[in-house]
Amino acid sequence: MHTRSQSRNLHNQQHQAPPPVVEQFNLEEPIENPDPLAPMDDNRTMAQLLEAPTAGYEDAIVVPEITADNFELKHGLLNLVQNKQFFGHDKEDPHAHIRYFNKITSTMKFPNVPSTSIKLMLFPFSLEGAAQIWLEKEPPRSIQTWDDLVSKFINKFFPPSKTTNLRNEITRFQQRFDETFYEAWDRFNDLLRACPHHGFSELHQLDTFYNALNSNDQDSLNSAAGGNFLDKMPRDCLRIIESKSKVRNSRNKPVVAKVSSSTSTPGISSEVAELKDMVKALLLDKKNQSPAPTPVKWLRKVVLLAVVLIPTKLVQPPLAMFIEIIFKKMSHEQTKLLQPRIHQL
Repeated sequence: MHTRSQSRNLHNQQHQAPPPVVEQFNLEEPIENPDPLAPMDDNRTMAQLLEAPTAGYEDAIVVPEITADNFELKHGLLNLVQNKQFFGHDKEDPHAHIRYFNKITSTMKFPNVPSTSIKLMLFPFSLEGAAQIWLEKEPPRSIQTWDDLVSKFINKFFPPSKTTNLRNEITRFQQRFDETFYEAWDRFNDLLRACPHHGFSELHQLDTFYNALNSNDQDSLNSAAGGNFLDKMPRDCLRIIESKSKVRNSRNKPVVAKVSSSTSTPGISSEVAELKDMVKALLLDKKNQSPAPTPVKWLRKVVLLAVVLIPTKLVQPPLAMFIEIIFKKMSHEQTKLLQPRIHQL
């Protein structure tokens, strides 16, 4: 006969899990790698593993393999390229650098060697400063052809904002005070060359330049055209401009020319020449190094200048500025006292 406690112990023994079976492990058997694709440790030392990597140091420019025999770059050509390097300054013209580089590299010809390969090899030597740093930062092997190199170079150092500024300079072009026709035409062409992708047609260029000239040079072009300059064909207008621009010494000096041809008094001619120099100095905001003349003498020169220039209808804006500057230098009392002098002269 079993008691209640004995029955409970028997019930627990029947429901207990069997003890785990421990298998014997043979250490002499090799361990199989569960992942055959997993890399195994190499045999390098700690010092070798800590060395800096040497991969990824390829140049940005990919130069095609040259198979020609005995090919080498001459030191003279390298010196020519390095003689005029591009630094990447704001005032530098990347277009002008490419034109110069093309001119230099075109002097070297080698059998079975493409000229573009020579350019790709030499171009890094033509850079210095910020421009050289830019090329070094380009991704390795990212420049495959010469066209790729030119495109990246121009877009880096000739951004759209620079194009906009130069286009505005071309549109707002004006002949400067006391600038000859040749000098104005040369400066206008410099702006066009500085922005070869300006997009202005030849008609627009000729119209802009003609309207930027002073009245004397416009009359000269009209005379050469036998009438209205703008009534000619664009190619004829360009021919007339280029023909006139060859006369480099034709500086417009209306004051001296008019006085010397209309009067025989040498004193007035020299005085007008002196006035012209005074106008130029004042317009350039330069201080006169000589002792300041008396107000009466200044007023006399102003009146003389007006008498000479107003009938000729020449240099009216400088005349107005000259008179305004003179009277600003005088006090109200001086101007009032000198008023009778105007009528005397």
